[in-house]
Amino acid sequence: MKKQFQQLANAATCTAAIILSATGCKKDYNTNYPPATIYTVVKAVSGDSLGIVVKMNEYRLLAGNQLNSTTGVTGGRREVNWDAVPATFTNANNFPSDFFGSSDAALPDGRKRGLLLQNTGTSFRVDSTDFTEVEPSYATTFETFSKKKLFVYMGNNVTEVSFKVPGTNTDAYVKGFGAVFTDVDDANSTSLEFFSGSKSLGTYKVPVRTATGSFSFLGVNFPDEKIIKVRITEGNGLLGSGVKDISNGGTKDLVVMDDFIYDEPRPFN
Repeated sequence: MKKQFQQLANAATCTAAIILSATGCKKDYNTNYPPATIYTVVKAVSGDSLGIVVKMNEYRLLAGNQLNSTTGVTGGRREVNWDAVPATFTNANNFPSDFFGSSDAALPDGRKRGLLLQNTGTSFRVDSTDFTEVEPSYATTFETFSKKKLFVYMGNNVTEVSFKVPGTNTDAYVKGFGAVFTDVDDANSTSLEFFSGSKSLGTYKVPVRTATGSFSFLGVNFPDEKIIKVRITEGNGLLGSGVKDISNGGTKDLVVMDDFIYDEPRPFN
C-alpha cells in the first residue's frame, strides 16, 4: 500500500486544566476519567513521517528541550527509536526487557535510558522487515516512522513500561510519555494509561490513522504528577503467521510501535 503524506486538520494540541466535570479534550481521549488534575495532550496523524514531526516537536518541548544521551543529568528528555538495536536482538523475538534500562557500568550510555519493559515471560520483538518474516501480508500493513525498525510485544497486546534513574537501579518517575504507532484502524483499540503510584490518571486513546496514512502519535504530560508506569495497549490482536490486519481482510486491528519520548526519569527523593 503506497501511503502518502497527509495530516488531519484537527491534529492539534489540547492543553487545559481539567476537572472531573470538564468536557472537550477529556471526552476525546479518556475512557477512565481521572480525578481532578492538570494534563496536556498532544496528538497527530499522518501518512508520512514529516507530517507528524511538528506535533512531536511540541511534545518534545513539554518533555524537555534537551535530548539526553549520557547519565547523571537533570532535566531534558529521553527518546527510543529502536534503530540502534544490534542484529543479535533484531528479528528474533528476544529483545531484553531491560535493554534500555541497564545499570551495568560496562555497557555504553545508549543502553542507560531508564526505560524498563514488563517481562511476563513472553517475547518482545524489534523488527527491521515490517514484520514480514512473521506474516508476509504485513508488508502492506506496517511502515516505519524512523527507519528501519519497529517494536511490538509478541505475546500480548498490552505493554507496560516503568522507569529507573538512567544507569542505576533507583526507581524513578516521569511527568509524561508519548509514542508513535503504526496502523491504528479502530478508534477504541489503542491507548495509553498513566499511573501515579496505584492511581490511574486515565486512559487516553490514540487517534486513528488517515485513510491514506499509517502513523499516529499520542503524548500526554502531567506537570503535577509522578508517573511510575505507563500501560500501552496496541491494537486488539496479536501478530502471527496467517493473522491479517482488519485493513487487509482480517478481524483484528494489529498495531505496532516506533519512537518513544519521555522526560528524564528522576528519583523520588
